[in-house]
Amino acid sequence: MASKPKAQETNAAVASKPGAAGAPADETIAADARALSEQLKAMRERLFPPMARKTLRSFTSGEAAKLIGVSDGYLRQLSLAGEGPQPDTGAGGRRFYTLADINALRQHLGQQAQAKGNGGKARSYMKWRDESRGEHLQIIAVTNFKGGSGKTTSAVHLAQYLALSGHRVLAVDLDPQASLSALFGYQPELDLQGNDTLYGAIRYDAEARPLKDIIRKTYFDGLDLVPGNLELQEFEHVTPQVLANRQGGDSQSLFFARVQTALQTVADDYDVVVLDCPPQLGYLTLSALCASTSVIVTVHPQMLDVASMSQFLFMTSDLLAVVREAGGTLNFDFLRYLVTRFEPNDGPQTQIVGFMRSLFGDRVLTAPMVKSTAISDAGLTKQTLYEVGRENFTRATYDRAMESLNAVNHEVEQLLHTAWGREISREGAR
Repeated sequence: MASKPKAQETNAAVASKPGAAGAPADETIAADARALSEQLKAMRERLFPPMARKTLRSFTSGEAAKLIGVSDGYLRQLSLAGEGPQPDTGAGGRRFYTLADINALRQHLGQQAQAKGNGGKARSYMKWRDESRGEHLQIIAVTNFKGGSGKTTSAVHLAQYLALSGHRVLAVDLDPQASLSALFGYQPELDLQGNDTLYGAIRYDAEARPLKDIIRKTYFDGLDLVPGNLELQEFEHVTPQVLANRQGGDSQSLFFARVQTALQTVADDYDVVVLDCPPQLGYLTLSALCASTSVIVTVHPQMLDVASMSQFLFMTSDLLAVVREAGGTLNFDFLRYLVTRFEPNDGPQTQIVGFMRSLFGDRVLTAPMVKSTAISDAGLTKQTLYEVGRENFTRATYDRAMESLNAVNHEVEQLLHTAWGREISREGAR
């Protein structure tokens, strides 16, 4: 038998190699996905050895005092008196506290204030909601169906800020791309099995799991996570079939009630739930909106993004009207537009923000999320600005970015407290 010419042999070898020119498109994409996943895994193991899990840095006594709302001197007095958890002591006698230490100090100081009959002071330390006062679980949906609006960045920093402030927080990743999960140190295709996302709790068949079994603790004390991955997309595929075959009027079988029903099973454990919605207006986003008590729409101040938001609002309004007619309840404590990736020296952006404020008034948050290289640089190691220390940046860059983040998140925190009927704190953002 005549052998193949060498050129034909070479072409055949190239064509059979996954990802090579001439290979089927699905094989090329699959090969690229495997290669990228392996590199991400290797990067994570380099950044977070030996168990490839993230940890939260300790806080200086000054940072801890600011988070708790006391002076550094008072914190030192507590330490010398042996009250509350004792900090680690570093070089030069510097004291360092973990977030768990800080939360334990909040409880200690709150109990002291209660014992003295100062309930208002106690509540300034212990931020947990009081159900006996009618303080309901706050479920905040962070949403927009246009990519690049800063949705996940806003959601993760809000969740972490509220945890740092002493609230019990559940972050829920509803985006199949799982960017929020990645920021908490998860690589979805490696760390999650089937039924490990919210889909496991809201699916329609017998394989549904209790949400409490899906929730994972994070390295942030007081902040838990429901991670996401591609299986969330199953809800978009299965729901139309269920709607077509649904018999009777069982409201629990309706798609828009499922996220709310799942979250209510763990409501006693949290003060706030932050939902990072997918960048599309599908069944999952609608179910999340129906579960929400408040909504934050992220907006990048560019004309194309604002035009896209217009279509998003029209579509959302129409679909939520249909849901309301079908028996869904939609009672938001607040709806706010958050300007993200804002560049104060950009004239056109400033004009667009002014245009939005003239249209929507106080529904636009006063503080914008300023675009910052500090946030981008922290993201290179899959961290947020609340996780990295000031020493990793130039002081001006770090302070500017942190001031912006804290101003936004403090404003949202005040909206939450107002919805609970609490007096608005007059102290500035941290």
